[in-house]
Amino acid sequence: MTRKEAMIRKSEPDALFSGGGISFLTGTKNGRFSYGYATFKGKRASMEDFFETRISEVDGRMVALFGVFDGHGGSRAAEYLKNHLFNNLCCHPHFIEDTKSAIVESFRQTDVNFLNEEVGQQKDAGSTASTAILLGDRLFVANVGDSRVVACKSGSAIPLSVDHKPDRSDERQRIENAGGFILWAGTWRVGGVLAVSRAFGDRLLKPYVVAEPEIQEEDIEGVEFLIIASDGLWNVVSNKDAVKLVEGTTDAETSARKLIEEAYARGSSDNITCVIVQFDNS
Repeated sequence: MTRKEAMIRKSEPDALFSGGGISFLTGTKNGRFSYGYATFKGKRASMEDFFETRISEVDGRMVALFGVFDGHGGSRAAEYLKNHLFNNLCCHPHFIEDTKSAIVESFRQTDVNFLNEEVGQQKDAGSTASTAILLGDRLFVANVGDSRVVACKSGSAIPLSVDHKPDRSDERQRIENAGGFILWAGTWRVGGVLAVSRAFGDRLLKPYVVAEPEIQEEDIEGVEFLIIASDGLWNVVSNKDAVKLVEGTTDAETSARKLIEEAYARGSSDNITCVIVQFDNS
């Protein structure tokens, strides 16, 4: 047992959960990949992180979907995304032929559906969503909030999403154009409340906080692995360090656990969730 593993077991003996699998996608140059996940409550009193890994057939095409959902104001929004976001996307009538539009529309509709279910709740809840969708040789990364997707190509860390922070110049402009404002309260916050500028839920901060994803499309050729993680990792581990920690480890579940152990050892005070997708480029 490593020192980092011992620290986690001593402080949170039942909180770290991990797993993984191996799969194939037809219609790709190299269809074999493995995936692993790990999730850890850490120093928080409650767990608000959720994740989803799914292999589905849509209109005769195999698709792999991976997501990390980091809740705030409770776990309701993040758990709702785990249970509904990918269902809504896979059921979209134009998912295969117009994937980007389907992602945008499914994210918006999922947000509307969640807010409709939230009527009567006394406390506002919201969640980020960082997702990676594999369709053939194409990779679609769709992000809302400050969870993050990072790829490794030729040993280099390549960010595939940009955090939605209120002080990002384009986000600040969007919020102000909608009639909102941001204030410094320990960090920059929308309305002085929320430290992310895009999220699902957060009814009281609409229309300033939106569930509109930014989407990046990539060819998976040359991608060695993906890291999809909540800010419990990224707040203390840089993109470059995360890639270095995963390099040389062929088991995706082991990689996910290693990143969580490192984040906790570096003092992360948040829930930490990580999904690794490892491609077989041999």
